Amino acid sequence: MTARTDRIDQLIRQEIGEILARDVRDPRIGFATVTDVETAPDLSHARVWVSVIGQPTEREAALEGLRNAMPFVRRELAHRLSLRRVPELHVRLDDTAERGTRVLRLLSELESGATPDSDVETGESLPTPVPRFGRAGDAPPDPLPAPPARRPRGRGKRQRPEWRR
Repeated sequence: MTARTDRIDQLIRQEIGEILARDVRDPRIGFATVTDVETAPDLSHARVWVSVIGQPTEREAALEGLRNAMPFVRRELAHRLSLRRVPELHVRLDDTAERGTRVLRLLSELESGATPDSDVETGESLPTPVPRFGRAGDAPPDPLPAPPARRPRGRGKRQRPEWRR
């Protein structure tokens, strides 16, 4: 990856997100977020990583809707971007939220002393934050650093040199 392809990836990700939010009217898409775009060095193809909130059947329907909308999105990108070649867009499901949920669940089960269940459904789409309470043996929290000393505002009265008084 070069700096140029990184900038193009970010630009394409932003533009696709705007196009999906404003111009695509497919009800199957629902709440889909473009998380990343990876373009080939010659800009012929691009993988569009999308995170979709919902059950597995809803996610599959959203992916199908996104795949059907990609020719329209590509035409819109051609109008909006000044690129010689607009890449072909390939939609992929980004499952980092589900993996993060599973890791958080395993950590909370380990913290509570329970045995992790291996046959639990992985249908959660977002992690649910759980408050953590202190326990015996935990390290004390780090104290907050002291705020920096404040300088007086304004110029104030200027002191005259001794020889001018």
